[in-house]
Amino acid sequence: MIVASPKPVTELKEIVAAHDKILFVGCGTCVTVCLAGGEREVGIYSYAMRMARRLAGRPIDIEQVTIERQCENEFIKDLAPAVERNQAVLSFACGAGVQALAERFLNRPVYAALNTQFLGILEDQAVWTEKCLGCGDCMLAQFGGICPVTRCAKRLLNGPCGGSTEECCEIDKDRPCAWQVIYKRLKGIGQLDRLEQIVPPKDWRPAWHGGARKIIRQEHRV
Repeated sequence: MIVASPKPVTELKEIVAAHDKILFVGCGTCVTVCLAGGEREVGIYSYAMRMARRLAGRPIDIEQVTIERQCENEFIKDLAPAVERNQAVLSFACGAGVQALAERFLNRPVYAALNTQFLGILEDQAVWTEKCLGCGDCMLAQFGGICPVTRCAKRLLNGPCGGSTEECCEIDKDRPCAWQVIYKRLKGIGQLDRLEQIVPPKDWRPAWHGGARKIIRQEHRV
């Protein structure tokens, strides 16, 4: 899941300072699950923004709507009438959703209400941790389902560094050593022999270094 966090109300107030009539758009998937940009958060931030602007002596008219996904035109198209009624859009989606709205509605400013953080999982109540960098060349099969590219602070592919301990990362003592986690996992599934294989330098070409990536699956196009 894409994990994001809301920007402070003070920052959002500055972002929309030039507008008096604005559409707040929530997203019903990832950012709803991570409690950052769903219908509930849109309501809370709409109320906070109205109060902040009223106290500043400049009331604001906010329209609220939440769609299933902001990253798909099939859902975005239903926003057209509401976008036309307002001067600007404040998107409570990940960065992909914000850009999808901006590409669809060329005659309206579209602003980001959230800071997109990472791809992660819910580890505990209200605690999300990063698990994937989206590198484009997944190596999880080699390491027992544990990603050293994401979870090792140094992104090492051939065992731990000299500064780690059996439990802790050298960079952060509250962070488990990814390679200790990998070792325990491979031992538990009877695949410790994988650690005897030298992993060559990672091919970063499928990653983000070459700019924005695109996937086209011709077999699904009509």
